[in-house]
Amino acid sequence: MVLCIGPKGSGKTLLIRKIQNPLDVDETTSTVPTMGTNISNLLVGDKLYEIRELGGGIAPIWSKYFQNVGKVMFVIDTSNLCQISEAGVLLYTVLVHPLLQRAKFLLVLSKMDHSYRQMRNEALLMLQMKRLQKEIKQKMTIVEASAITGEGREEILKWITEN
Repeated sequence: MVLCIGPKGSGKTLLIRKIQNPLDVDETTSTVPTMGTNISNLLVGDKLYEIRELGGGIAPIWSKYFQNVGKVMFVIDTSNLCQISEAGVLLYTVLVHPLLQRAKFLLVLSKMDHSYRQMRNEALLMLQMKRLQKEIKQKMTIVEASAITGEGREEILKWITEN
């Protein structure tokens, strides 16, 4: 199972919809904030993958869902630098959790269509990613994405489907 988490408003729901069906999301698409959990199925070839999205509002109880999670997709809104600090605290909390020590992590820098490229670098600096990647046990992949343009969709699909 893939667990998709991140702060409120980071774009998790729209990103999952775009991954499931690239034609389902455009500039006019809107979503309702996830107040609990959503489970989505992703069919790739003949294999079915389950993605469980947890709303940012229930971050204090995310750990209740960590059992049997092999992959964690952590979504951060790069167009909102004010959110980066909150995202960093949440990310660090998740990374040190004992049930996720063997999980693979995908850090999704979302809403790249709303931000300029330098914000990616600023976000990574604020998260202290170079230092963090040296100190954590988990493998972390970083992808820039946009649910609107589809940027990063193929990389995310590849990450979900690889062993």
